[in-house]
Amino acid sequence: MFPDFPDGKRYNTFVGYYRRIYGERLQKLVIDAGFTCPNRDGKVGRGGCSFCDNAAFHPGYSVPGKSIADQIDEGISFHRVRYRNTRHYLAYFQSYSNTYAPLERLVELYSEALSHPSVVGIVIGTRPDCVDEEKLDWLASLKDGHAIPDWRREGFDKPVVKIEYGIESCYDRTLERVGRGHDVAAAVKAVAMSAERGLEPGAHFILGLPGETREMLVDQCSFISSLPLHSVKFHQLQIVRGTRIEKEFGTCPGDFLRLPLAGYLDLVADILERLRPDLYIERVAGEVPPRFVNETAWGLIRNFQILHLLDDRLEARNTFQGRLYLK
Repeated sequence: MFPDFPDGKRYNTFVGYYRRIYGERLQKLVIDAGFTCPNRDGKVGRGGCSFCDNAAFHPGYSVPGKSIADQIDEGISFHRVRYRNTRHYLAYFQSYSNTYAPLERLVELYSEALSHPSVVGIVIGTRPDCVDEEKLDWLASLKDGHAIPDWRREGFDKPVVKIEYGIESCYDRTLERVGRGHDVAAAVKAVAMSAERGLEPGAHFILGLPGETREMLVDQCSFISSLPLHSVKFHQLQIVRGTRIEKEFGTCPGDFLRLPLAGYLDLVADILERLRPDLYIERVAGEVPPRFVNETAWGLIRNFQILHLLDDRLEARNTFQGRLYLK
């Protein structure tokens, strides 16, 4: 029998994680704080990664130039349509590399978000090469309640702090091909430094980058499980209009693994079987508004529908997260 995963699932779902800890749902509010990226401003490259267009991945209320307070207020109004009973929120610094600034600037921005009466924590999306010991030490102090000692919210004596790294692939040749600008060693170092400080790091991986086969995607599970990660997100590669990877796909389509939905669900099941059972799964697929892509290969299916289909597939295969990892 599979382990005692939350909500009777066959994998260790992150959904409901904060509800289990704090007794309530915490909704993320996407924030664009005006950061850039070392792969755009010339420090390691220009133009960004070949697959990247941030506009395709954040909601309309999150735009640069708008104050953090306004983004939070508009984000709360946006989410209250669906989550009417949500009382507290997490400010999700998502766009570009959200530790790519001097510590003094980060303290100012994170503190501004945490000053909102409905915000009880921050989630920080960044690159592995954009952190150092000083920044991580401050984040650990923030999580421990020392960096802002007078901070309090109902039910929260300390702010929630989570950091997420875009690792994307465990293969250096893939990272080089997509122009990522950092290697796998940088990811290993950043995750280890974060875990040592109790920051419960998460990671993001893209399934289907050019040159990667199905076998490579399954084989990287041992690498993912070896990292001291708390959570992981998987997204299928979505070829966004106007990106360099769109041109590359047009020139070399045979270098891309393009699976139908049924095949993708089986790939995710194969991956889950090989992952540590204590690793939380935040996402297994991503959504991009149809206007950003030339085709929606799986139709207009939503993420929640994909999750239901994954549940069915795992049950049909009588398998679960960690089944092969535990052998």
